Amino acid sequence: MVKPQKYRLGELLVQQGLISPVQLEAALVQQKDSGRKLGRVLVDSNIVTEEGISTAIANQLGIPFHDLREKDVDPAIVNLLPETMARRFRAIVLADQGKGYLVGMADPSDVFGYDEIARALKKDVELAVVTEGQLLSAIDRLYRRTQEITGLAHELQKDLGNAYVDFGGQGLDASAEDAPVVKLLQSIFEDAYQIKASDVHIEPQELRLQIRFRIDGEMHLQTEVDSRISPALVLRLKLMSGLDISEKRLPQDGRFNVKIKQQSVDIRLSTMPTQYGESVVMRILAQNSGLLDLNRIGMPDHMLEQYRRMIRHSFGMILVTGPTGSGKTTTLYASLAALNAPNTKIITIEDPVEYRLPGISQVQVNDKIDLSFARVLRSTLRHDPDIVLVGEMIDQDTAQIGVRAAMTGHLLLSTLHTNDAASTPARLLDMGVPQYLLSTTLLGIVAQRLVRVICPACKTHYTPEAIETTWLRQELGDAAAEAPLWHGRGCSQCNMSGYAGREAVYELLEMTPSLADALNRGNADFSRAARQQLAGKTMRSHAVARVLTGSTTIAEAMRVSAQIDE
Repeated sequence: MVKPQKYRLGELLVQQGLISPVQLEAALVQQKDSGRKLGRVLVDSNIVTEEGISTAIANQLGIPFHDLREKDVDPAIVNLLPETMARRFRAIVLADQGKGYLVGMADPSDVFGYDEIARALKKDVELAVVTEGQLLSAIDRLYRRTQEITGLAHELQKDLGNAYVDFGGQGLDASAEDAPVVKLLQSIFEDAYQIKASDVHIEPQELRLQIRFRIDGEMHLQTEVDSRISPALVLRLKLMSGLDISEKRLPQDGRFNVKIKQQSVDIRLSTMPTQYGESVVMRILAQNSGLLDLNRIGMPDHMLEQYRRMIRHSFGMILVTGPTGSGKTTTLYASLAALNAPNTKIITIEDPVEYRLPGISQVQVNDKIDLSFARVLRSTLRHDPDIVLVGEMIDQDTAQIGVRAAMTGHLLLSTLHTNDAASTPARLLDMGVPQYLLSTTLLGIVAQRLVRVICPACKTHYTPEAIETTWLRQELGDAAAEAPLWHGRGCSQCNMSGYAGREAVYELLEMTPSLADALNRGNADFSRAARQQLAGKTMRSHAVARVLTGSTTIAEAMRVSAQIDE
């Protein structure tokens, strides 16, 4: 059993040739001024990596170094050590070795931490070295709150008793903060935020209340509990959102803000009456996540250059199209971030306002008081904007006013629900936009979808199935046989899904004089000309390119292509 040993990190790194004495001296000065640990100073200064430091420590102490990105860890083993201790002592249980446990520590010289961990585990402890960054990421991922959430739900159920309780007439008091319903919701939000879920679904069934998370576009069951707690959860969420708690027959939309791990998180909430009670869906919008700029949204370089030129026009209309959840908002906000400047007035009309943008006037529509897209857009034009963002071309009035605004000296950005770029003008014509106005104001159309990214921790080469091979050969011809193909085999870091995160695939149709002429001749001529211009540059082509670079799988490219062809 290897026990913690003391070492001087700076001398150790100099001895192993990772840093020079001059770099060490400069880092020690920074450490004294900032109060940070020496290792953190060296990493932040890009002098050495966390992996380099951990490997050097492992070599010095004669203990193994474990890269947590490549190691499958059993969550049941990890949870043997309480999360509070894991975070406090920067430690994680890696394996049960029978007589003892293998524990990874970011600082294996922490004698006090070692003793506390051994006392908590009640077995001998063998040490390994892990990097602090990978450790904290693993703790966030593996310490799920499923048992805590289920336990709090049962506690709430006991409080309610055997009968249904109507909370509609009950007010809030100071003791409400200690109520099980508040603790339950807090645990749900923390768990969802921790695993980067985009949505939380609370769905009452006949006998059970189902709580599910959407992660990377896929639904995952979090827990199922007694359906009798549903009214209490919905009531609390309505109170937090400022909604009408007595109205249970109509859908309602609201939002509220919560603090999770010292971070401000916006929750966008929507209720809907269903057969067994009110269903609630909550979108999680982390305000600190930072808006992606155009260089980071995943648009190919040639397309991005073309798009940047397009959004620099002083007037005209640019549309971003795709189904709900395809990343349209991200593209629009990244565009606004690129255009935002002190000499440019930007006004957005949204339902709802998803992110607050400094220096931009944002308006949220409210149908209850007849504050519609069309009405706000009319008023917006009197405020002399340079750029107007309309959240969605939702009806005929909005579309017609928007097109006229684009024609009279404003750059208008908006979204539309269409399958691809070529079919977009037909949708606007169906909404009553005059053909001659559309052909003269439309600058371009971006169509997009999201594909899941292969988990880097379990990414491996594989032999595709026959149907995948056939599909790829249709796209690439004989070159398909030479294509290196990857997938994720599934690991603890990706919840055994093989995927971690999502990225967009795009197509960009820029209106040219020939396309405008085709549109004036009729939609059939336009569609034919647009598809010729997009040949080899479609969303399907982009998805195949992502397969060839190893960022996604054939299965994901096939799924997106099927959506486009529908």
